[in-house]
Amino acid sequence: MRGMPLSVSPQAATHVGRKRKRNEDSHLADPDLGLYIVADGMGGQAAGDVASRRAVDVARAYVADRLDVLTRFAEHPSQENRVAAQELVAAAIQAACADLWAMAENDPKLRGMGTTMVLFAVAGDRGVVGHVGDSRAYLLRQGVANRLTEDHTIVAASIKNGTMTKEQAKVSALRSVLTRAVGTQESVQVDTLLVEIMPGDLFLICSDGLYGYIEDEEVPALCAGVPENLAEALVDLANERGGRDNITALVLSFHGATAEEPEPEALTKHEALRGIPLFMHLTYREQAEILAISDVRSHPIGAAIVTEGEPGEDLYVILRGRVAVEKDNVAITSIMTGGYFGEMGLVDDSRRSATVRALEPVRTMVITRTDMMNVMRREPVLAVKLLWSFVQGLSQRLRTVNTELSEARAELFEAQGVTPYTS
Repeated sequence: MRGMPLSVSPQAATHVGRKRKRNEDSHLADPDLGLYIVADGMGGQAAGDVASRRAVDVARAYVADRLDVLTRFAEHPSQENRVAAQELVAAAIQAACADLWAMAENDPKLRGMGTTMVLFAVAGDRGVVGHVGDSRAYLLRQGVANRLTEDHTIVAASIKNGTMTKEQAKVSALRSVLTRAVGTQESVQVDTLLVEIMPGDLFLICSDGLYGYIEDEEVPALCAGVPENLAEALVDLANERGGRDNITALVLSFHGATAEEPEPEALTKHEALRGIPLFMHLTYREQAEILAISDVRSHPIGAAIVTEGEPGEDLYVILRGRVAVEKDNVAITSIMTGGYFGEMGLVDDSRRSATVRALEPVRTMVITRTDMMNVMRREPVLAVKLLWSFVQGLSQRLRTVNTELSEARAELFEAQGVTPYTS
């Protein structure tokens, strides 16, 4: 790992609610495995409680048998190990899905049962979220709450494609209808997300019985100070506000130092990404998708990070340090921490137009075109946002160039004593 390990203080609470006769939610908090799960079963007569409990048990066993994958990722967070960790989380949920499907095929009484699932696997100072259904995971960092999952429901899809507003979704009869669930089919598409964990982070994983009574904007205030009974307090609040469904809250509070640098790297990377116009319209979850494919590199003083005339497909964001931009071996400008260069490499195969050299020890976050294109193929909404931002950037550059050309033309005419033609 990159530094001292994190410690986690988990809390869990669940309640049947005020309207239901049976609690079909299940959860797991296993610090030894670094595994945390919330599952919300469905099916009523078709045994939703059986589905959620069985899914949690199968997913846990799958991860436990392959814990070396997470250990390698914690010790060596390379892109290869990152992909393996995300594939492990997705496969664990797929295993649960196949198991439930087989149970239902063999027992007609169980047909139609299924469950949602949020699975959070901790690997050192990183976590992998796997998600199917409408249970949720939130990250609370420095007083700001960000949702890490997207609901797999008809209304969420309608909001995303612009055919329904959030206000309409709240009263829609379809608001609880899932588009994905574990066990209702033989396999299921699993969303995964890599997050970097910092000291002071709080993760809230919950079923819809909780967040149905709590607005996202309320989460920071409700979780402030992380009281020892926070999970129970959240469940009690949902009951006080109606309790129409089963309620489960799993709270994970992280402590300790992770990195040798005085400034936590994860925060720097998020701030740097938000400062780039190309990524300015992305949600926190979408930013995390981009950060998951990034690589951090160190460059000594004098090192050429990119070289004029050479091909390149990487975008570089300066996390720390200062670089010089050289054209024909002449320094023309410098770029400081938070700046970036090489963005054109994300969209074409042209050669580098300048050399960029480290003026001091430099750390960069690097995003390659190949990885970016893979994310864009997987996330079409994110792709549209990136393309829109890129077009806006090109448009602004074109206007700037046109203005500069007009000014240069006017200066030339003035120097020549020529009156420019106007219609």
